[in-house]
Amino acid sequence: MAKKKETAAKSSKAAGVKRGFVRFFCGLLGIITGCAFYLYNMLGGFGYVMTPIVSEEEYDTLEITDGSFTGGDVTSSWANGGHTRVYVDPNHPIIQVDQIDPNVENILVFGVDSRGTDDYRCRSDAMIIVSINKSDNTVKLISLMRDTGVYIGDTDDTASSSLDKLTHAYAYGGVGLMINTINRNFGLDIQRFVMLDFNSSSDVIDLVGGVTIDVTADEVKYANNCIAEEASLLGIDPPFITSGGTQTLSGVQAIGWSRIRYLDSDFVRTSRQRTVATALITSVRGMSRIDQLAMVEDSAGMFETNMQQLDLARVGFNAVGGSDDITEYRVPADNMYYVQDNPWMMVVDWNQQLPELHAFIWG
Repeated sequence: MAKKKETAAKSSKAAGVKRGFVRFFCGLLGIITGCAFYLYNMLGGFGYVMTPIVSEEEYDTLEITDGSFTGGDVTSSWANGGHTRVYVDPNHPIIQVDQIDPNVENILVFGVDSRGTDDYRCRSDAMIIVSINKSDNTVKLISLMRDTGVYIGDTDDTASSSLDKLTHAYAYGGVGLMINTINRNFGLDIQRFVMLDFNSSSDVIDLVGGVTIDVTADEVKYANNCIAEEASLLGIDPPFITSGGTQTLSGVQAIGWSRIRYLDSDFVRTSRQRTVATALITSVRGMSRIDQLAMVEDSAGMFETNMQQLDLARVGFNAVGGSDDITEYRVPADNMYYVQDNPWMMVVDWNQQLPELHAFIWG
């Protein structure tokens, strides 16, 4: 009898442990599911833009349309928190390109030369390829000079026969034509993008408390000219930079500093843009996970992208993870182009430039 009671007690204890484990597992699963659901819905607040991606075969069967283009919200100005929408032309979908290396993802982050939420059919301004290598935890930033001479077109068959400035591709056919032109001319595999205007760029920087930049004395005057212009568009008093030196710049100040064009050259200007991008990534990396999550939530709706919620989370995680090793490059690189005067543009020596660019990204 005692043996039976002992056996029953052990069985009851085992059943209790099993029930406890099941409850613990269900509770843990509930927490994970709840967090994932929260993150998914939070990221869903971003400005997702449906941008068709088609194969070259599918592209050939497209019917030309007068379809509606994506425009800005003209009812909400920059001063009232509005942002410029990305320009999508249905006649220029993104042409599907296979990822060259499964461990390396190249994403185009670009700004637009817009003067308001309704000014969406404009030129692209800053164009930076963010190359994330998840196998060795590195991030590479590649600036594409806006005045680089390229053959604009979705495919080789539709490409123009004469060189044109890269900055014009976005104005001609939106984000699809711009990405297709970049992929064709530079031998890349870009499928995803993030677009910001001057207002949204400064807002994102303010979310992390500004960025630390070393401003030279000569740059102060020219940066303040750009700051005054942007402040006028935003309807605010210009937060001028008062002196040179290493300092924390607000969003409007940092974007104004990165837009300096008349002090030196466009080469230095793109270097400033990469400096701001690097400082922003570094600032995010230094935040706690809770603050990072809050920043992500607060930035919802500040930029336009064709990435879905889970893609945004994955890309952000990989980019922050690789922020200890950020390297920079510029196209065209030194000694790999010559300047054409009329119209002014940089004519690239592709035989030199492409191998070095590809080695930098994948090498």
